[in-house]
Parts: sequence; C-alpha cells; structure tokens
Amino acid sequence: MKRKHNILMLVLLLAFGSCSFTTKVEDDPDKDKLLVQIITLALEQLHFAPKDFNDDFSKDVYTTYLNRIDPLKRFFLKSDIEEFEKFKTEIDDELKAYDITFFNVTNARLVKRMEEAKTYYKEVLDKPFDYNIDEDFDTDYENHGYVKNKKKLKERWRQLLKFSSISNYDELIRTQENDTIASDASKAKKSLKELETEAREETLKNLDAYYTDYVEDLQRKDWFAMYINAIVEEFDPHTSYFAPTDKDRFDQQMSGKLEGIGARLQKRMDYTKIVEVISGGPAWRGEELEVGDIIMKVRQEDEKDAVSIVGMRIDDAIKLIKGPKGTKVILTLKKVDGSIEDITITRDIVELEETYAKSSTVIKNDKKYGVINLPKFYIDFEDYNKRNAASDIKKEIERLKAEGMEGLVLDLRNNGGGSLKTVVDIAGLFIKDGPVVQVRSTDEPKEVLEDTDASIIWDGPLVIMVNELSASASEILAAAMQDYKRAIIIGSKQTYGKGTVQNILDLNRMVRNSSHGDLGAIKVTRQKFYRINGGSTQLEGVKSDIVVPDRYSFVDIGERDQDNPLAWDKIDAVKYDYWTSYFDYDTTISNSKARMENNTQLKLIEENAKWIKTQMDEDIYSLNYKKYKAELNADEKKAKEYDAISEYKTNLTFESLPYETALFKIDTVLKEKRVRWHENLSKDVYMEEALNVLDDLKMTYGIKKVATIKN
Repeated sequence: MKRKHNILMLVLLLAFGSCSFTTKVEDDPDKDKLLVQIITLALEQLHFAPKDFNDDFSKDVYTTYLNRIDPLKRFFLKSDIEEFEKFKTEIDDELKAYDITFFNVTNARLVKRMEEAKTYYKEVLDKPFDYNIDEDFDTDYENHGYVKNKKKLKERWRQLLKFSSISNYDELIRTQENDTIASDASKAKKSLKELETEAREETLKNLDAYYTDYVEDLQRKDWFAMYINAIVEEFDPHTSYFAPTDKDRFDQQMSGKLEGIGARLQKRMDYTKIVEVISGGPAWRGEELEVGDIIMKVRQEDEKDAVSIVGMRIDDAIKLIKGPKGTKVILTLKKVDGSIEDITITRDIVELEETYAKSSTVIKNDKKYGVINLPKFYIDFEDYNKRNAASDIKKEIERLKAEGMEGLVLDLRNNGGGSLKTVVDIAGLFIKDGPVVQVRSTDEPKEVLEDTDASIIWDGPLVIMVNELSASASEILAAAMQDYKRAIIIGSKQTYGKGTVQNILDLNRMVRNSSHGDLGAIKVTRQKFYRINGGSTQLEGVKSDIVVPDRYSFVDIGERDQDNPLAWDKIDAVKYDYWTSYFDYDTTISNSKARMENNTQLKLIEENAKWIKTQMDEDIYSLNYKKYKAELNADEKKAKEYDAISEYKTNLTFESLPYETALFKIDTVLKEKRVRWHENLSKDVYMEEALNVLDDLKMTYGIKKVATIKN
C-alpha cells in the first residue's frame, strides 16, 4: 500500500469515526477517546514499523506508564498494583475499543495517593533527623518494590526526605564555615541542631512548592498526555504525542528564536538535565553550564529563596528558568563530576545565528588549514534557495580556498541533524557525483538520493570530526564520506545511531467537524536511512576511523540506550566508486593511533570518563553525616585530579576570515563569539589531533603519488 493512499484512508476513517464524540468540556473524556482513536489509527497506518496491539504491547505500556507516573515508588501501595494487574494484558483491547478505563482507574488512585503523601512528608519533616546512626539510602528506584502498607510507605518517605535533607545540611555547614573564614570569626555560629532544623525546613519548603506549583496545577489532560506518550513511545523513542501547549513550544523552537538561558533540558527520572548549550546564548557566554549538568534548584534575582525542581514537571521547571530578557536567574547545579555549584545567568533573546556554519583558518607546520563548524543541517523549508547549510558550507570553502587553504576539517560534533537535502548537497561538494544515502519507507521501494552535480568544490585532504552526539544527518554525511574513502572520520567510538526520519502530523487537520478544540500533534517515525554500502546508521551509527576518548565515552547517551529503538538492519548496497586520490589513509590512521598512545591529555580524559561512569553508576549513599561528608570530600579531591583537562592549551592560533573581521567593526557580539570559539579551539585536544591527521594526510599526498608513478 502506497504512502499517500495510507494517509487518505486514515483521513477518511477519522472523518467518519469521530462523529460520535461531541461533548465539549475542559476535561473531556470523549476528547480523550477521540485522541486514542486518531493516534492508534495513525500508528497502525503510518509508522515505519507498526506494532501489533497485543498482550505483550499491553504489558510494556502498563510498565512504562506506572514507572512514569510513580518513578520513585513513593505513592502507590502494593495493593494498588495488585488491583491494577488485571489491566496488564487488557490495555491493547481497550485501545481497540477506544476505552480508557485503565487510565481512569490509575489516575484517580494516583491523585488520591499524592494527596495522602502530603501528610507523610509533613509528619516526617516535623521531627529531627539523626545523622549519627549508620543508615544507607538506595537510589536505584527501578529495583525498589512497592510497599505493603502506609506505615512502610511513610518509612520510604522518611529515607527519601533524609537523603534530600542531608545535602541541605551539608550545604548549610559548608556555607557557615566559609562565611566564618571570610568575615568575622567572632560572629556567633549556629549549632548543628539549628542547622539540621534549617535543612528540614528547606526540604519542606521545596516539597510544598512541588505540590503547589506542580501537582495541584496538573489537570486531567496533562496526565492523559503522559498516558498517550507511554503508548506511542512503545513504537520507538522518536515517536511522540504533542499536547497543544507542547506543539506551540515546538513551533516556537522551529521559528529560530528562544528566550531564556540558551540551554535545552531533558527530564530523566526526577531530574532536569542539560542536554545542549546553545552557541551564542547566555549560558554559552557564561561558560559555566555544560551538557550533563543537573539543575537542582532555581532562584529568581528578586527572590530570597530557591525552589527545588527535583521531581518537578519539566514544563514547570522551564517556566521557572525562563524569563524576560535582562533578568537574572540563579541555578543550583549538580555538575558532571558530582560537585554542587551555584551559577547566575542573565537571560536574553537567544538568536540561533550560531546554528549557522562558521569557519576559521589555522597555521600548522607552515601550512594553512581551514576549519568549518556546522552545528545543524539547517534549511528554510519555504524556500530552499534562501540560506541553508549546503550553500553556506560552499561559501565558506570558497572563502577558505581564497585564503590558500591546503586541507579542511569539518566539525560535526554535537550536530543533531536536520535537512536531508542539505546533506546530499554538502556531500556533493566533495565528490564528483553519485549516491549519498538510501531511504526506505514501509512497503515501498527504496529511494536513492544522489549528487548529480559533477563539479567538486574541494578535492583536497578532508577530515570529519564526530562524537556521541553527532546524529541523524551528521551520520549520513560522515558515513557517505567514509564509504567513498573521501575523508578520515575522527572522534568517538561511534556516533549517536539515529537512522530514522520523523514527520509531524497535525491531528486537527485529520478530523472533520470536531468540537473538542485543539487536539495537538503526533511526531511519527516514517522512514529509515541506509548507507550506500547498505548498512543502516540505526543503533550502530558511524564508527570512527580514528577513535579518540572523551568524557562521554562510557556514558549511556546513544540511540542504543533509549527505550524501544528500531533495530539495525541492512539492505542491498548501491553502485559507487571509491574516491581516487594519492592520500595514504592507512598510514595516516596508523600515525594518529601511535601519537595518541603517548598523549597524556587524552589518557587523563579517558581516566576521567571512566571515573564519571562510576559516579553515575553509584546508587548507595550513606545517611550518616560523617561517612557522607567523607565520601563527598573524596569525590571532590578526585575531581581536582582532572583539573588539568580544562587547563590544557595548544600552540595553535585560529583566525577569522577577512569578511568577518570587517564585520567585527560594527558587530561586537559577533567578534566576542568568534574570539570565544577560537579560544576554545586552541584548548581543544581533539581539534589538535584532527589537524595532526590533516597534516599527515597532506604529507602523504606527495609520497604516495611518487610511489604510484614509480610503480
């Protein structure tokens, strides 16, 4: 069945099938049933790899949803779960009948249990904690069982609250000690008893705020959106439902401007994690926030008290973090190395100009090389002839060539992807012509996307840099250049591994005569990418020719670490010819590996990566303050051993091209951005090795050419 026919059939089904739901109220059960009807039909008809709604699917949704709404197992009792068990294999049947009984039952019970929990934490925090007794707390919540009764549930809350409070307790002690050293030593110090009381009060205040600002603000439709996402995400991690407010946020992001601190956040269990720092934004300029940091608390500049966002819905956390341009927000962070730190960021309008390609020159061994950084494969979807990644890369190459560039490094690190057309056009800048990527949809012949332009913009040495966060379109370009033997890929062991394509479907356009208001949208995986050699980039990503360790080497951040990823597979290769050149790739790769074996900086980074992994895997913490403090001190001491990583400096100097230096006279912000970028590049051991590889590649050209001619 063809794709267009699928969509037409789906629209027709919905046009007739939705007529029975007509009630219009704020929390509308009929609207919920309509959403189930639309989304299940969309998944069945449009998803690349549709799943059967059977008992196994039902069990997976059951487990996912309960873990999502009560991840710490601090609300439901074992008796609740036993009561829910009857739904474990019935959710699939409910979906087929557009029935939402499972959601209704669990949601009503959750609301009740959450209300009861308010009394637990208030009672627990009304009494002092004894930090002298030996007691451990296990944060491996997934392996916790549900408790049998309210007495044991209250005990679970006691441990959880003591764990939260011991951090506050230590912070208060440390602050008092620092204040005493910095100011008047004769000033009266608070007793440990007083500090313990303050620590509990802080925990109570944060929990009260959590209930007031989050729990009590949630409506039935918010919970139902979570349920819908538990269903759709069983298909794959990139298929998701956007409630109306989420769709508005998505549209705002696509518009090219963001207001706030300039960072992208993700909810992991109870924590809000930094997954991207946007170039040019306030957080980027401050250089204190980094990927992997966890935001624990948020304080406004005109407020005395910080609000804990641990356990808070990410929408509400974002509301606290965002704010008008020029205002300040203070974030309490748990850094990647485990340390706790407060940073202040002045909010601003985040122009996504820094998602555009930028270039620089650098001199190495009397040879001038070019560096192009491409953060995204951007495009104007309304008019491709306007600014896009391919046209910008072409311009930058031409400018670098005019400056006498002898080799090029294309930096795709942290590039999460973008437009497929720009990938094909960029690949065409480096090869004569030929296939670049294969795309396959369910039950349809594969499509081969080719470069048909015989012109080559750059035929010299090419090195492409990647890491674990290079995804999707980045992987397609790196894979194509690797398959053609056109470039050496240097970076992480493998890239992210996202080999799928998603489409956004506006649900409102798929239902006629609906009186239920905005239905939101669904993002559906429709296709898969394949290399020209036939292998999928899904899960496996692109394996670097030269593997360089980094701090994320042992952290689970790839597609393979997500829930329900689509499988890797292979299709037939297409015909293509290797790039014909005199560059000796094998010798160059061998030289790099030998060089890295003696690189103390890279060895230190790898040791740090292993230590970070052990820190992340740690889940048993002492609630005895003496032991807790000793463990904390040991971690901080260990973290200092890796200070040399951030102090590293190369002897390389990077410079902007003439057209940019002319702009600096009228655009001081652009100048500041480029100065910052160049400073970071001069401290970048990975860029240093990429240029070493480029230099080796350049050196082998003449040697191999002579050897080939003699033969």
